[in-house]
Amino acid sequence: MTANPSQAAFPHYLPTAASALTESTSIALAQHIQQVEVETELSFLPIPTTYVCQGQGQPPILLLHGFDSSLFEFRRLLPQLAPFRETWAVDLLGFGFTDRTVAATVSPAAIKQHLYGFWQQQIGQPVVLVGASMGGAVAIDFTLTYPNAVSHLVLLDSAGLAAGSAMGKLMFPPLDRWATAFLKNPGVRRRISRQAYADKSFVTPDAELCAALHLGCGNWAEALITFTKSGGYNFLSDRIAEITLPTLILWGRQDKILGTQDATRFADLLPQATLQWIEDCGHVPHLEKAAEVAVALQQRL
Repeated sequence: MTANPSQAAFPHYLPTAASALTESTSIALAQHIQQVEVETELSFLPIPTTYVCQGQGQPPILLLHGFDSSLFEFRRLLPQLAPFRETWAVDLLGFGFTDRTVAATVSPAAIKQHLYGFWQQQIGQPVVLVGASMGGAVAIDFTLTYPNAVSHLVLLDSAGLAAGSAMGKLMFPPLDRWATAFLKNPGVRRRISRQAYADKSFVTPDAELCAALHLGCGNWAEALITFTKSGGYNFLSDRIAEITLPTLILWGRQDKILGTQDATRFADLLPQATLQWIEDCGHVPHLEKAAEVAVALQQRL
């Protein structure tokens, strides 16, 4: 189903390009995005933070998106979860449509502190923490520090085991600007998107727009450079086995972004882990197999 929404239908903190969204799930998510000012120790000023919350049922689910992405990643999964569970999706510090101008630092430590502030202020009870790709590394780091805030951990084709990105070596002037310009190139982003899916038909114009909307936000390049210079989540491997919470690992069998070896490595390291393969699926099961992911969550959590 498609629609032609007017720009006025969306919150003012979304870029004007959102008016070109056409797919019903994308439009519905855009219309439900809210913004809250999150108090942290990262700044004297609160951080305007974007999120979506729908559904009822406990414990709540909190969805964390991947690198250089936004909560639009969950436009297909969230409607599948909301009928049986209160479901949240939040834009992490330095990413999505969350403000990038208030906090000077974007690092794993800062992302975790901001996320904890959001959790304290908006949710305040243990959550089923679902992390996709880099969001999985964020979820692991958060769970290690705040285990009482998490009831279950879910990893969707998760980062956290591999070393940091080689892109970090380029993040000094003038190559840092070249690297971010490279990542902003529509052709480059299209190739990455096509690699992320097993079924390339998912790479529609609407999907490409969803993946690029946040590039229109202020300080996008600066935040990406700062985060990459921090080294990212290359420090987690030795601590993953400390997580004793029930953990569900959902992994696309045809993941060409991270491959499939880390799925079994996570399962071996985490003492309470269950691994479930998602067949005929690439790196983004929450987009490519949203109904199957929702059923897995409903059955196992």
